[in-house]
Amino acid sequence: MSPNGLKRRATAVLACISLFFGMTAPPEALAADGAEAVDTPLHIAVSGETRVRYESLDGQFRAGRSGSDQALFLRTLLAVEAGKGPFTATLEIQDSRSYLDDSGTPLSTSYVNALDILQANVSMELPAWKSVDADLIVGRQTVSIGSKRQIERVSYANVIKTYTGAHLVAGTPRGDEFHAILVVPVRGLPSDRDEIADNVIEADEEQWGRRIWGLHYRRADILAQTVPGLWGEAFVYGLEEEDRVDNPTPDRSYVTPGLRLYRAPVAGQWDVDLEGAWRTGSRRASNLPADTRDLDVSAGMLFAALGYTFERPWQPRVAVEYYYASGDDDPDDDRFDQYERLFGSRRTDLNNTSLHGPVTPANINAPGVRLSVTPGPRSDAMVKIASTSLASATDSWVIARLRDPSGQSGKSIGTMIDGRARYWLVEDRVQAELGASALFYGEFAETVPGGPEGERTLFGYAQIRYDF
Repeated sequence: MSPNGLKRRATAVLACISLFFGMTAPPEALAADGAEAVDTPLHIAVSGETRVRYESLDGQFRAGRSGSDQALFLRTLLAVEAGKGPFTATLEIQDSRSYLDDSGTPLSTSYVNALDILQANVSMELPAWKSVDADLIVGRQTVSIGSKRQIERVSYANVIKTYTGAHLVAGTPRGDEFHAILVVPVRGLPSDRDEIADNVIEADEEQWGRRIWGLHYRRADILAQTVPGLWGEAFVYGLEEEDRVDNPTPDRSYVTPGLRLYRAPVAGQWDVDLEGAWRTGSRRASNLPADTRDLDVSAGMLFAALGYTFERPWQPRVAVEYYYASGDDDPDDDRFDQYERLFGSRRTDLNNTSLHGPVTPANINAPGVRLSVTPGPRSDAMVKIASTSLASATDSWVIARLRDPSGQSGKSIGTMIDGRARYWLVEDRVQAELGASALFYGEFAETVPGGPEGERTLFGYAQIRYDF
């Protein structure tokens, strides 16, 4: 690690320790203007996980790559929470590494982030107002809200994204929630491919030239008499970017409002998940500082799922699902109509990710069917089949980085099959997980210039996780 990296890391750790000792100061030091001090106990909690996952890919679909691939991913998390009165300080360390990979493995900081600070923050319980409880979290933190399609703390990925800023969370006794965020993303380092492959330790940095804001409201039981258990959500998220010397951007200025209806799966009843969002604003066509032409943005996404859980052994649930994210029809006009995935999830709705993950919520049209079962309290499994196409034939297959601007290669990426099974070897402590995926290529994948070899991609993984 460089001296500057050590200095930044030490500064962050010392800041968290300082906040902790300030929070745990004697109660008389916290009283002001003669207010009566209340002696509250100090609560300390330690938790974490160690996870090992082996992945194998046969038939590479990404542009410029071929053959098979493998990797052994290790992720360790260690979190310490210390609370006194209305204050809680959190320090969480993440160590994510990769082994058995080679020069053809598509490694990035999404796979590797050796020994860094995932969270270093202080949360404060705000005074209750008309039965509304609220907490304010300030500092480096992870963020997950609602369906997590807009912003999430990932679970499957080897590296968890983190942010620095403020997050207000408010709730009512009936279950309503309100979130307000103003954060900047944290950039994983190092950025050099060889250093990533060697698991080099370098302190991450806040991307001060990129700001994310959001307001998200969840209303419980909006139709309590006719459709009990139905949630309603309304949200708006924004992204503002500006170039920095070490971090050029497309200078995106986005506002994304949306709505969601959600009813959780319960045995013997129908469930629904319907979410739509529309994005407007502007951006440049590239990250190049010389690119100064603004493109008008108008893009949208829609996710819809209708399922039913049978009151039978294993509680089988069958769901019909559909995911649409718009594409950019004309690469040469003054518009950008692709709905980009920014900070939200993709694995839950679409496919196993990591070395696989052929599709993302950008320029896709993907209807499918999902079957889920729960054999017992310690196990569950699911399988999904989806037919995936490009929303626009002239836009990119984003993950593969393949595009036919003429549109003559068609739209069909192919048929995807994804599955996984999980079992708690030791309840709430040790979980084993197996998963597999297949992508059988469609017309676009088979005919696009520079497209993948063969007729399919196969993927499998085995994982074991220990929680403590």
